[in-house]
Amino acid sequence: MRDSKEYVVITGLCGRLGRVLAKELHRTHNIIALDRRPFPNKPKDILHFRLDIRRKKCEEIFRKFNVTAVIHMGIMHDPRMDAEEHHSWNVTGTERILSYVEKYNVRKLVILSSSNVYGPRPLNTHFLKEDAPLLGGERFGDIRDLIIVDMYANSFFWKFPHIETVILRPVHIVGSVKNAPSNYLRLNRIPTVLGYDPLVQIIHEQDVVRAMIRSLSKGVKGVFNITGPTEVPLSVLVNKTGKRRIPVPGVIFDLGMTFMWKFRITSFPPPEVDHLRYLCMVDGSRAAELLGFRAEKGIDYILKSLAN
Repeated sequence: MRDSKEYVVITGLCGRLGRVLAKELHRTHNIIALDRRPFPNKPKDILHFRLDIRRKKCEEIFRKFNVTAVIHMGIMHDPRMDAEEHHSWNVTGTERILSYVEKYNVRKLVILSSSNVYGPRPLNTHFLKEDAPLLGGERFGDIRDLIIVDMYANSFFWKFPHIETVILRPVHIVGSVKNAPSNYLRLNRIPTVLGYDPLVQIIHEQDVVRAMIRSLSKGVKGVFNITGPTEVPLSVLVNKTGKRRIPVPGVIFDLGMTFMWKFRITSFPPPEVDHLRYLCMVDGSRAAELLGFRAEKGIDYILKSLAN
């Protein structure tokens, strides 16, 4: 017999950002976590199925439970993983999740993308809007998968208008998460590219969680850039950490990063260096107007959270 309670299925809930989301959302929603990883200290009221999202067995969850919303954040960001496996997980996994949403008439679909899909480029204008071209994969293969996922969700939005599809593109997420921006700002000595000082945007993980929760509201759909409190020069951001900033000539920086990446001395992918050179700032006014979202955590709070 099908469970009559309404559930939100969340992929990737066992990651650090997912656990922040779980802590907030389980108070108001029945949650099903769909993640093959373990979930230590899981709230007792969350159902956790340790399944690979590419496997057909996942469909049993949609058949058995009354799923009214899906938050798909189970997108892998591991540039060291085998490219074929990485692509299969992200693209095939997303295709499967979207097919279940359509087949079982799930009312709401939320996809967590990233503003990185636009790409840092020397000719970028200030404050890119949601209809700007997605050029972030030109130099970074890891982002190509994310662009494909983002475009699949866009196509799904137009093909199935009765399903409220939301695509969130947050700026650099900083906090307890282990990603390139957070790891970079955790360095004891922070290198920058000599002669470059781009404006950058960061957002606290708790604000991203707030945006995801707001996306579940009835009637909300579309693509939204999710921005932080303000944009600041990279030099100012580094100085606010209280750590030493080390300007490095670009050629030396690139060669050094390539060497360290090859020999696993760093977890910072060499293509990410473009974010230390060029603009990739987005306009969050649409989210403010239609989603009612504005970041609550300031720059100082965000940087302080790195130490925790």
